[in-house]
Amino acid sequence: MDPGIWLVREDGEPLAHRLQKALGGTIHRPWLDAAMSQKEQFAAGWRLHARWIVIGATGIAVRFLAGLPADKHSDPAVVVLDEAGRHAIALLGGHEGGGNALAYAVANAVGAAPVVTTATEALKPLTLGIGCRKGVPPERIEAAVLHALAQADLQLDAVREVATVDLKGEEPGLLGFCARHALPLRVLSRATLAARPWVSRPSDWVRQNVGLDGVCEPAALVASPRGTLVVPKTSLDGVAVAVVMDHNEWNIA
Repeated sequence: MDPGIWLVREDGEPLAHRLQKALGGTIHRPWLDAAMSQKEQFAAGWRLHARWIVIGATGIAVRFLAGLPADKHSDPAVVVLDEAGRHAIALLGGHEGGGNALAYAVANAVGAAPVVTTATEALKPLTLGIGCRKGVPPERIEAAVLHALAQADLQLDAVREVATVDLKGEEPGLLGFCARHALPLRVLSRATLAARPWVSRPSDWVRQNVGLDGVCEPAALVASPRGTLVVPKTSLDGVAVAVVMDHNEWNIA
């Protein structure tokens, strides 16, 4: 299920190649066919892929899509990535089409922020930051997460996403835990976390093995920049967990 990568402008080629290297897929270059408009070409290729990544402005993607979506159960997913690679926006097919998951995959590939607007996810306030030893199974990660959440009487079904460092982005136990609970994994670069050293208790082990003072707290805070650390780093059996709760001013009485 390789995605189609639609370039609005030739300037986006380096970004498209990085996405293709990480996610596979086919790059479409509409400027090579001067006989048809980009909108006409996109409409002609609409069903060629089950997932689309449009590199360009959201407004352009909306105009391309005009008249194309028919059924949320069969429409391709569409994620829009701006040409600076800052935001990966799940525009269409967030749930049924896998657009939300694709937005996270795109974001993790280029260091963008995933933008998910489906209410099921957007209304959940908690972000987990997780760091773990190599080879830790999903069951131990789950036990550590439940232990951390219990510190503040919080529930797992209020968790929106999990965040970690790139070194743990392919850790099987962490991927297994996220898959078991249908939680997206946000993977942040070590450089990003090093630039925001929000750590309540620096760890010598993490410093030696990852090159950072900590992972779980800065990862959760970077992923949820409006949030507050409600459970600082809590370690259990080789897994460190921090919990950040999102806050918005308009819901405060």
